[in-house]
Amino acid sequence: MAETNTAAALQNVYKTPELWQKIVFTFLCLLIYRAGAHVTAPGIDVQALTDYFQSQTGGGGLLGLYDLFVGGGLSRATVFALGIMPYISASIFVQIAGAVVPTVDKMQKDEEGRKKLNQWTRYLTVALAAVQGYGFALFTQSLPNAVANPGMGFILSMMLVLTTGAIFVMWLGEQITERGLGNGASLLIFFSIIERFWPGILQTFNFVSTGAVAPLALVVLAIVMVAVVAGVVAITVAARRVMVQIPQRTMARGRMREATKNFIPLRINTAGVMPIIFAQSVIVVPGAIAQFSGSPRAREIAAYFDPGTVWYFILMAILIVVFTYFYTSIIFNPVDLAENLKKQGGFVPGVKPGAKTAEYIEQVVERVTFPGAIFLTAIALLPIVIAKIMNVPFQFGGTSLLIVVGVALDTMAQVQQHLLLRKYDGFMKKGRVRFRGRQATSGGF
Repeated sequence: MAETNTAAALQNVYKTPELWQKIVFTFLCLLIYRAGAHVTAPGIDVQALTDYFQSQTGGGGLLGLYDLFVGGGLSRATVFALGIMPYISASIFVQIAGAVVPTVDKMQKDEEGRKKLNQWTRYLTVALAAVQGYGFALFTQSLPNAVANPGMGFILSMMLVLTTGAIFVMWLGEQITERGLGNGASLLIFFSIIERFWPGILQTFNFVSTGAVAPLALVVLAIVMVAVVAGVVAITVAARRVMVQIPQRTMARGRMREATKNFIPLRINTAGVMPIIFAQSVIVVPGAIAQFSGSPRAREIAAYFDPGTVWYFILMAILIVVFTYFYTSIIFNPVDLAENLKKQGGFVPGVKPGAKTAEYIEQVVERVTFPGAIFLTAIALLPIVIAKIMNVPFQFGGTSLLIVVGVALDTMAQVQQHLLLRKYDGFMKKGRVRFRGRQATSGGF
């Protein structure tokens, strides 16, 4: 039965020309992106750089997280080593500026203002890519035998190559968003993460075949992964519904609008994956300071926050909870929601419109955000716990899992919207044909 439904769904996608063209265009863009992510930048010994990543980061830390989002391009020093991350960082900066600067907030609500902000985001992306390219060039020069001809020429060439690659990836993501299916930036990160899954899975099976990992541990890991994926899906789509009533109103020309009941879905995980990223960015600061300073005292302090230590778990949990509330307050404005509801004549039963509605919605958001923050904390720390208890080398990161599930659900929702729109258009066309046929018949009499 499930196979029949899947085959029928695929046939419906193929029979929808516009949707099929969007899917083909998206896959072609992703193919170009993944091909460029394997072209090495000139002047770098890839093996030396890869060995450093494996020995120092072990796939964790800020560098390991960045490398995961770009599909391993950073550890291989490819032309797309920066990936879409400069554009993502620039978009986050502009989004945070909208919550702090009133002028930017006003521009976000206007069509022309949004166009100007998009242009500013592109300029900021170029600046961030140049700075990150310069930092990556200095970083590779500091590694032994990683650069054949170090110096200012290598730094400038590396900045040019990486900045150009980041601009092309940004353009590729925008093309997917405009002409393809789904959000381009999210899909680029999605496929980068998916590509990194397979080497980890194969490595885990190799450890089992050699006897380093017990087969029972692999079975337990598979069960845990299925349970975690189910939990991520449930929390991603979970929402607290706030009932809203819109009373009957008299419209233009004496027409009446019927009273309706609706609801506002307040998601449990409004902040998405950003709290984990912010927390990981902060917690690697002591290790980065110790690495660059070379101070023994700094290294002792940084050792307290190594992954797996008690202080690491405590600080990581606190940071995730704090950043969950912080980022939720930035991207969700209950005052604007209450004002828009008041303009439409709607109200929450038992709550006065305006300021009281905003306070009520804010209280509900604060309550539903707490279980979301606890869930994010568990997802972020579970891989480390599993790796230590079972001694399994393959770690399915909570950050990557949240991104993969979220992007997959959003993309599937867009596919369903296209299919429903196609059915609706077909229904309307049939209705118009029948109506014209009746008119022609009536005219004959």
